[in-house]
Amino acid sequence: MDGAAPRFTTLGCRLNAYETEAMKALVAEAGLENALIVNTCAVTSEAVRKARQEIRRLRRENPEARIVVTGCAAQTEPARFAEMDEVDLVIGNAEKMRPETWTGIAKGPDFIGETERVMVDDIMSVTETAGHLIDGFGTRSRAFVQVQNGCDHRCTFCIIPFGRGNSRSVPAGVLVDQIRRLVGAGYNEVVLTGVDLTSWGADLPATPRLGDLVARILKLVPELPRLRISSIDSIEADEALMRAIAEEERLMPHLHLSLQAGDDMVLKRMKRRHLRDDAIRFCAEARRLRPDMTFGADIIAGFPTETEEMFGNSLRLVEECDLTWLHVFPYSPRPGTPAARMPQVDGAAIRDRAARLRAAGDAQVARHLAAQVGRSHRILMESPRMGRTEQFTEVDFGSDRPEGRIVTATICGCSTTRLQAD
Repeated sequence: MDGAAPRFTTLGCRLNAYETEAMKALVAEAGLENALIVNTCAVTSEAVRKARQEIRRLRRENPEARIVVTGCAAQTEPARFAEMDEVDLVIGNAEKMRPETWTGIAKGPDFIGETERVMVDDIMSVTETAGHLIDGFGTRSRAFVQVQNGCDHRCTFCIIPFGRGNSRSVPAGVLVDQIRRLVGAGYNEVVLTGVDLTSWGADLPATPRLGDLVARILKLVPELPRLRISSIDSIEADEALMRAIAEEERLMPHLHLSLQAGDDMVLKRMKRRHLRDDAIRFCAEARRLRPDMTFGADIIAGFPTETEEMFGNSLRLVEECDLTWLHVFPYSPRPGTPAARMPQVDGAAIRDRAARLRAAGDAQVARHLAAQVGRSHRILMESPRMGRTEQFTEVDFGSDRPEGRIVTATICGCSTTRLQAD
């Protein structure tokens, strides 16, 4: 691998993927060679296990490369990765976004010190998030823009605040300029992303809300065809956001909700800020304002102390909120979190409940797909023969369409996971 360009492995969320793209520019500018950078995830114990497994695989296949480990797992468990023989350097989430980090690494061990294998500072001391300017990623049609990082909440199951730090917002003017640049580069859809998106603005002057940001983007970038919001905490949705849902056709009718459970006692033990009736009311109101609205949701199966009756409330929530796209997480304890010290649910029961939630999600997807047959949709092409509707549903075509273009087509059929267009 002598003289080879650095390679990246990204695990976990869209924000990690976004930051990998920003790191690519920093690493290239630093002139780093012969390196493998692993951007890890810490959302579950399984995510950490997979990160370690991936590092071992990379070392077997690249014995001469330098392996640099970063991301949330590196931030929360730096010693665990530093003790791996396969790892050369461990750097934190703040350090990975600093040009001087990569310049130092590129200069070699003599510059950073032979013994300084861990470069991880206190993430809670970070108070600002820079708007890293990248040209978008994933497809030539959709770009992701980080508007916020970190989280001020302390859900009992979650390790992420200790990987990401407290909530920090990117100023609206920086974001508007970046989105203009992305639209000018040909992107027809922008997705706003962050760790706790609905907390955007709380640390900025005048404490604007997410809805204010959405309205400002749509007003000041009229040439942007489609704006999409990633995961939100529905209890924190502000009036301006609800007004945008009702009035702004360019704001896509698809919201992914951080619900986690549908039982009030479980939600309290999670230290969530909503109850089941709050979730039901939000979904009903959003759909009243925008009848074509579709919802995705995160739901945890087998949270500690969850009884079968409690789980039943989560299972019924899928239909009561009319959720379509489910992300089901079998609970796994994260050391250092309060939930890890609670009475645990049997592993077999967790797997069974996760399977039942996924089956309910599959039924909801099938119902949604069948309802689209015969309807006309505006579809953003992600590849010559696949695109997504405004509700984020995948659509297959029998012949090529221009990648990145928004096309109108009638849905003529569906499979178990996708629509089919004329």
